[in-house]
Amino acid sequence: MSNRKILVTSALPYANGSIHLGHLVEYIQTDIWVRFQKMQGNQCHYVCADDTHGTPIMLRAQKEGITPEQLVDRVWHEHKADFDAFHVAFDNYYSTNTPETRYFADDIYLKLQQQGLISVRPVEQFYDPVKEMFLPDRFIKGECPKCHAKDQYGDNCEVCGATYAPVELINPYSAVSGAEPVRKSSDHYFFSLSDARCLDFLKSWITPPHVQNEAANKLNEWLESGLSDWDISRDAPYFGFEIPNAPGKFYYVWLDAPIGYMGSFKKLCDDRGLDFNEYWKPDSTTELYHFIGKDILYFHALFWPAELQHAGYRTPTSVYAHGFLTVNGEKMSKSRGTFITAKSYTDHIPNTEYLRYYYAAKLNASMEDLDLSLDDFVAKVNSDLIGKYINIASRCAGFLSKNFNGKLGQTDLANTLEFQNAYSDGEIARCYEAREYSRALREIMRLADVANQYIAERKPWELAKTGGRDDELQVICSTALTLFRDLTLYLKPVLPELASRVEAFLNIAPLAWHSEWQALPAGHSINAYQHLMTRLDPKLIAQMVADNQESLTPETPAPAQTTPVPQAVIAPLSETISLEDFSKVDLRVARIVNAEAVEGAQKLLKLTLDIGEAQPRTVFAGIKSAYDPEKLRGRLTVMVANLAPRKMKFGLSEGMVLAASGDTPGLYILSPDDGAQPGMRIK
Repeated sequence: MSNRKILVTSALPYANGSIHLGHLVEYIQTDIWVRFQKMQGNQCHYVCADDTHGTPIMLRAQKEGITPEQLVDRVWHEHKADFDAFHVAFDNYYSTNTPETRYFADDIYLKLQQQGLISVRPVEQFYDPVKEMFLPDRFIKGECPKCHAKDQYGDNCEVCGATYAPVELINPYSAVSGAEPVRKSSDHYFFSLSDARCLDFLKSWITPPHVQNEAANKLNEWLESGLSDWDISRDAPYFGFEIPNAPGKFYYVWLDAPIGYMGSFKKLCDDRGLDFNEYWKPDSTTELYHFIGKDILYFHALFWPAELQHAGYRTPTSVYAHGFLTVNGEKMSKSRGTFITAKSYTDHIPNTEYLRYYYAAKLNASMEDLDLSLDDFVAKVNSDLIGKYINIASRCAGFLSKNFNGKLGQTDLANTLEFQNAYSDGEIARCYEAREYSRALREIMRLADVANQYIAERKPWELAKTGGRDDELQVICSTALTLFRDLTLYLKPVLPELASRVEAFLNIAPLAWHSEWQALPAGHSINAYQHLMTRLDPKLIAQMVADNQESLTPETPAPAQTTPVPQAVIAPLSETISLEDFSKVDLRVARIVNAEAVEGAQKLLKLTLDIGEAQPRTVFAGIKSAYDPEKLRGRLTVMVANLAPRKMKFGLSEGMVLAASGDTPGLYILSPDDGAQPGMRIK
């Protein structure tokens, strides 16, 4: 029995929106790891909380005519219901708007202040003269200073992808009142992350195993380019905790959000009689793991450990960052119906373990993105879970109930050796520990194939039909259920609800990893078999997507917009050509094998395109402003294949990709429908 003491957290969801399938990647990944640790006998505690403070919460509550406290309480219950539906089993799910979090926020702040790591200096920001409040970047809109797209946020442009300061916006306006904001100065409080003490500590800390190799590379880039001090205060009106001895100044939400991990765990300690200091003192021998998305790596692997170190607390054992979720190879989209909330999923698909399994089958320990291919989702669930795993029990259990009153016979130990070796070898357990879930599930499904082959070769249905070989029939079915038991053990961290039903069917104690492998004993009685899981109907997926699609009708312009947004005007049509002229253009489906920026070129991306030829082609395309090269890789597009090669400064361009554009900013490369293959001609 192991005696590791482990504290695990997931990033805190913000109390201003619903849990969606992208969020669930993290919580499912964490929950699987925690369940595995508990099955190993470790003392593992999993805590989380709603992130409840900030201007967006305050403004939404005002809009709904309720208090911020009422809003965050309602959202907490919505979030908790979503997590429960997907079997995410927190030991404590709490809120940051609690006395525990406030205590630790003040404690950390005052200790940093004593260390000389808090400074005060004036900051000039946009101020809404109507609402009498300073505006966060996302509540300022205007014209992009780069591409001149209208209605862009104060920190980045969603059309061209440019980032900038709010003061660079053209014709800015407040997204709260519509008024033209004014510049106003106010004293802000800063955590001195640029202090040599923080930098020296972080240089030694941001290394494996504290972070993954790829994360360490990125963090060192930030470190080498110079870290700025962190603005940790906001001015009233603001929903949050007021800073000690600083009237009208509040902790910025990102300061008290990670401290919410401590607040949630303190509540758990008080409820269960645990020792908080054992887990958080500087010399703690316990383990602390944070599971986060790669977009908040800066906060969790730079600010957070530096704060903890200099406030006299332990730092994380490891920060595990994961990638984003795409659906059908693209960002989740409301217009395509692929921006799916947890509630929408459960409204259409009652079984949430389908998604847990699919995510696990895709997840590994890297920061690479995970794609939810809806067609593959249906196929993999039905093939693996129904066709391989459940199939073992459904083919054999009935014979035991009908012919042997539900009693097991001897196990054919010679044909369980591969399963015994897999258990003793511990490879599946090592994969779970290392968060290499996809590798673990591949091995589990390989073993499922072994079990199904054993059943197929011995044909118990024929033995039952012909009669006279009851002992052999009982041994085969008993052996199959022992193998089914093993597979259930391995799948239990991923499919906890299904595993519980299997345990009831097999009439066994809750499955856990033990010191040695054992077969189900002869004479053991099982319960009557009932369907454990049904096939996933693709019609449910189609209906879910259809019900999530939103209208593409443009939104009404914001009230303070003084310059009207130009309506789309189509360019004049070119002169008429003959069919013969058109047929001279050879359009082909192309797969983007690789995409990369071109050094020294502001607009170009270098694309490597596969159109079914022996060698892929190189095409330089002026789409850098609109597309991230990483998001293009693997995507299908359309290219002109018989365009004469063009010698460019950066190399030879052997074709042209097709893209749509108009008078308004934006480029949109063309993509063929699903099923198209590289090399197909477009007619």
